[in-house]
Amino acid sequence: MDLSVWLTQYWWVIIAAIIFFGSLFSINQGYIGVITMFGKYRRVARPGLNMKVPILESVYKKVSIQNRSVELEFQAVTSDQANVYFKSMLLYSVQNADEETIKKVAFKFFADKDLMQALIRTIEGNIRSFVATKKQAEILALRKEIVEYVKFEIDQQLETWGYHLQDLQINDITFDKLILDSMSRVVASNNLKAAAENEGQALLITKTKAAEAEGNAIKISAEAEKEAARLRGQGVALFRQEVAKGMTEAAEQMKQANLDTNVILFSMWTEAIKNFAEYGKGNVIFLDGSPDGMEMTMKQIQALMVKQAGQKSN
Repeated sequence: MDLSVWLTQYWWVIIAAIIFFGSLFSINQGYIGVITMFGKYRRVARPGLNMKVPILESVYKKVSIQNRSVELEFQAVTSDQANVYFKSMLLYSVQNADEETIKKVAFKFFADKDLMQALIRTIEGNIRSFVATKKQAEILALRKEIVEYVKFEIDQQLETWGYHLQDLQINDITFDKLILDSMSRVVASNNLKAAAENEGQALLITKTKAAEAEGNAIKISAEAEKEAARLRGQGVALFRQEVAKGMTEAAEQMKQANLDTNVILFSMWTEAIKNFAEYGKGNVIFLDGSPDGMEMTMKQIQALMVKQAGQKSN
């Protein structure tokens, strides 16, 4: 059969095929299609294969419901006239996949760039209004408060556009070089001050502990000396008692034997000289070792003994 004859007889098949395939269209995952007829909204098309009325209906826009991000860089001025430079990351998305939300997203702005411009300017304005009420020294510590303030202020506005602010990350906050240098000097001076205070406290503690240790050592030494003196006194007393007892017994025995008791004094003298020589530790003691010197010493001892005996009799 000739092709021209076939086309003459079955032209309607070709038209039907064109109409059928022209009514099919697909929407990718993560997107929702907006269908219009003669420029007026008709319905939404979900991801997958969809059909529309050929020629009459058209796919006006494919709205992404995926998360989108944008980086922001802008400047703000604090209440004490310091310039603050922000670098932040904005994460936002369509609020949900409901039909009313998709209609807002599709028809609220002419193009995506208009949405981005409005979104960025709104966020910058909110941050600037917040920073304008704070001083430069407070800004670095208010990163979290800035984010919370912006999210609270902008969420209601974004809902009217069909969007939701997922997150706002303030990645960097900087100041003019002069301010940064002055802040560095303040931090350095505070660190030096803290270090000096710590060193002073450490020295005070060291001195206090050393004084306490020295005081305890002196106290212990005094207690030991006191105890040693007491023991020495007891020893001397016992020694004297034993010497007196021994001398008494020796004198009685010598009287019974009709011997001169001065022999006891001579024995004490010789024993004393022996002890000086045997136990001396380098101290010098001058003694007259001649017979006249011994006789003089004996007389002095006898006189002392007679005097003590007289005092006891009185």
